[in-house]
Amino acid sequence: MTWRNFCLEQINSTEDPDWRVWEQQDLTQRRSLIAAISGEAAKKQGIEHFEKFHLALLTARHGGNGRIALNEIEPMIDLAGKVGLDIVKFKRDLMDPQLLEVIGNDHKDAVENHGVFGTPTFLFKNGFAAYLKTFIPPEEDSIEAFKHFVAISSERSYIGELKRPQPPWPKGALT
Repeated sequence: MTWRNFCLEQINSTEDPDWRVWEQQDLTQRRSLIAAISGEAAKKQGIEHFEKFHLALLTARHGGNGRIALNEIEPMIDLAGKVGLDIVKFKRDLMDPQLLEVIGNDHKDAVENHGVFGTPTFLFKNGFAAYLKTFIPPEEDSIEAFKHFVAISSERSYIGELKRPQPPWPKGALT
């Protein structure tokens, strides 16, 4: 699996059409750009380090023990240390302006070539793309549910959209 960047703040922006989130001066004023930069800095230490960092970041953001700030550098450095990254290299790489170019290029590719509008969007080897909005499934069903999603989304181009009426979500979805 290859993780690429997509900036929700950019796609939802009401700024001038030429405004780019990754070109702004104060990155801490952006919703999640520091987290994206941190992910790219982790990648510079190898894909296995990125995967550990990314999982830890997702868990810290969505795991139920509070929500890590995605626009602050110190929590990212702390997280990088917890997963065993070289902190000196990580801090240096956070300042690499080429990481912003990677983020911008990833975003442009997602929008222009794949029609991405939200996250998570999955791009399959055959060129199909699918966005998935879900609650966290029961652990015992998570793998099977993902397999069903992949089977529908990666091979059946004639399924354009599957949507449940909302709000509220169907009975039992949140229990």
